[in-house]
Amino acid sequence: QVMLVESGGGLVQAGGSLRLSCTATGSILSINDVGWHRQPPGQQRELVARITSGGRTNYADSVKGRFTISRDNAKNTVYLQMNSLKPEDTAVYYCNADSIVTSTLVIYDYWGQGTQVTVSS
Repeated sequence: QVMLVESGGGLVQAGGSLRLSCTATGSILSINDVGWHRQPPGQQRELVARITSGGRTNYADSVKGRFTISRDNAKNTVYLQMNSLKPEDTAVYYCNADSIVTSTLVIYDYWGQGTQVTVSS
């Protein structure tokens, strides 16, 4: 069974750092583009950062210069390094894979369960 598992969230003071991980488990052959999204309390989910299978990245304006997305294909893992965190970064963070190729099928638009990030002022 394929799963996307996020980890690394928690409580941090403003100005601090966290690194989120998104790991695909199962008989994974490849993972296409992956995005980190977040949903602040009472707000809509928004795209924070995205990385292609080839490593190209793009970021929301609100996190440029503070967040870095990267991937380790050998570990089927995508990371989100978050520095200089602000209270407005508080949200549930989700990773999303455009597609995941396994030994038996291709799964499209796959989401993890989310991890809470809380930044105190």
